Amino acid sequence: MATLAHSDIVTAQPDVQNVISVADVHKYYDLGETKVHALRGVSLDIRHGEFVAIMGSSGSGKSTFMNLLGCLDKPTSGRYSLNGTDVSELDKSALAAIRNRELGFVFQGFNLLARTTALENVELPTLYARLDKNQRTARAEKALNMVGLGDRMDHFPSQLSGGQQQRVAIARGLVNQPSILLADEPTGNLDSRTSVEILQIFQDLNDQGLTIVLVTHEPDIAQFAKRVVVFRDGKIRRDDAARNRPRAADVLLKMPTVED
Repeated sequence: MATLAHSDIVTAQPDVQNVISVADVHKYYDLGETKVHALRGVSLDIRHGEFVAIMGSSGSGKSTFMNLLGCLDKPTSGRYSLNGTDVSELDKSALAAIRNRELGFVFQGFNLLARTTALENVELPTLYARLDKNQRTARAEKALNMVGLGDRMDHFPSQLSGGQQQRVAIARGLVNQPSILLADEPTGNLDSRTSVEILQIFQDLNDQGLTIVLVTHEPDIAQFAKRVVVFRDGKIRRDDAARNRPRAADVLLKMPTVED
């Protein structure tokens, strides 16, 4: 895998200290006569350059919280500020605009278009960035080179391994040069070694200053982050700096090599 150069990632550095600031956020869903409380007064600040793992069992509220961070949903009450902008009350079009400008997404299921090459998959988010074709292609090529897939640009997803498909998905999340990368169970469909390879990419990106928020239910994955936040019953129950944080590159040296 190619080593990421410091100049490969260019992210905005606003004049606000926290890239994410969530204050007393509640989220509930009306189900007839019943209200389901998914989040109960959550407050959390994430500073620029942090690598935070969000953990919790099913029903803990972590997925709802991730949707709010990704501007895919809005809180019932409370405030969410993203890079100094209060997004709590924005309408759908404004949320879509800030989502495309500020956020990159990586999902467990890759979500690649089957009949579209790796390069074309990575280009997709740039269609909303008002770039010309040459700029879109240049950005997509750069992102694929960053994740070590410069020689797979013309391959279709069916011609790539699971790990390679997830690297394409990471490149797609990076192509618009976001302030934050949100990764939802990004190693859930991968074997152990490939999972650590993906975490090496995240650590390298974070070393360059990219803020990363990773949702996982696996402590073995969360340990690679710098900070671990644990949800239970819609509340934050623990928020700790990671101890004895391993470097993914060092872990890979001790793991058996398998064909990618």
